[in-house]
Amino acid sequence: MRSVGRQVLIAVYAVFAVAAGARSAVQLATKYDEAPVAYLLSAFAAVVYLIATIALRYRGPRATAVAWTAISIEMVGVLGVGALSVADPDLFPDQTVWSDFGSGYGFVPLVLPVIGLLWLWKQPRPAPATTTAD
Repeated sequence: MRSVGRQVLIAVYAVFAVAAGARSAVQLATKYDEAPVAYLLSAFAAVVYLIATIALRYRGPRATAVAWTAISIEMVGVLGVGALSVADPDLFPDQTVWSDFGSGYGFVPLVLPVIGLLWLWKQPRPAPATTTAD
């Protein structure tokens, strides 16, 4: 069962990497001058989603550490940008993936890092390496 949950999590991250990346690429190419910060934030979100996707795909301590880092950055980003965009809508003249806590994407950007971090938390941790004296 854990394998299915992992595959679904990876798939959702991959979809968001593509969606955020494609959207920001079009926006940066066609209307950069209108809201460069918003479009660059969406591009940054796409990179974070891509890194999380790749890190979740692999197993091992390094991949797990990268996944923890990427998903934690995602959580800080969606909470920070979400709060700023609600408090002062003029800061972001156009929507980012994380604006209004991801309302433009059905709030999935707000829920996804929570699910990702919980999933990582529940994963078995390897036993610490021990050495034996002969």
